[in-house]
Amino acid sequence: MHIVAKGAFDEGMSTSVFVLYRHAIGVLFLLPVAFVLERKTSPALSFKVSLKLFVHALYGISGSINIYSIGLSYASATSSSAISNVLPVVAFFLAVLLRIESLNMKRFQGIVKVTGVVFCFAGVIVLAFYQGPEMNSFNHHRLLHHTSNSHVTGTVHSVRTWLLGIFLMTLGTICWAFWTVLQGPMLDAYPSKLLNTTLQIVFATIQCFFIALVVERDFSRWKLKLDISLIAVLYSGILVTAVGYYMQIWVIDNSGPVFLAMTMPITLLVTIVLCSLLGEAVTLGSILGGVVMVGGLYCVLWAKKTEQVDISKEQMAAPVQETEV
Repeated sequence: MHIVAKGAFDEGMSTSVFVLYRHAIGVLFLLPVAFVLERKTSPALSFKVSLKLFVHALYGISGSINIYSIGLSYASATSSSAISNVLPVVAFFLAVLLRIESLNMKRFQGIVKVTGVVFCFAGVIVLAFYQGPEMNSFNHHRLLHHTSNSHVTGTVHSVRTWLLGIFLMTLGTICWAFWTVLQGPMLDAYPSKLLNTTLQIVFATIQCFFIALVVERDFSRWKLKLDISLIAVLYSGILVTAVGYYMQIWVIDNSGPVFLAMTMPITLLVTIVLCSLLGEAVTLGSILGGVVMVGGLYCVLWAKKTEQVDISKEQMAAPVQETEV
């Protein structure tokens, strides 16, 4: 998704229009499925729950994706996929602040968690302030670009636009992490996962329409062309928005956020390989920053997993000790 979205933005597609079309495609895909599968089993939808879903969609989908997309237009696909690895760590940090998650600094695992958070933010700093040389690509022709606009003429970003891009993508990730943390309480309020997802995307589509109206006044940029822009909208709308959002909520509810987070570094690896094959720019700074962030992510995941195992052992040992007494 990072590669095709970046390609669409470099071809001149408006970020706000892209986000609108992406979620509109997702709604068209999800609404019939939700209607067929959950029209009889879904719980009643109250005004209070509807308002919660609307607010969740505003900051967690419309806001975060619009901010992130603007940042991606200023940076690179590799840096975008690298920053996505920060999401679980930021979610953990926010959960601690909201007292949803505990942090015991007396345990070794607690120290490792903090170390992982520091590593992730260090990776963001590396991304922001060190681009480094471009790595050799397998393909010297940029296959996703056919026009020569200001975004495409040079592969090396200016320091100002690069910093702005990293900052906006990080800000979008923080909003998305906040949404992830609060999905548990939201599922408690409205447990129908498919309809929960669909309604949030419906609200997000409406919100994105008004955002696009305000941001993009040139309606000629609303037209979809038969190029990478159309591919990006269809791919992001069906696989990322419709299928991806639902699968994330399903995995979080059934296997927990740790299992979901463990697969995220694969995105960075795949993005680097595809960028090399497609002739897209891959800088040394993006790779180094991504490696540092992945290291921080696995520090937090390892600490969380081992802490859960230790707590389970302590709980199992407690009744045995009481019996012996």
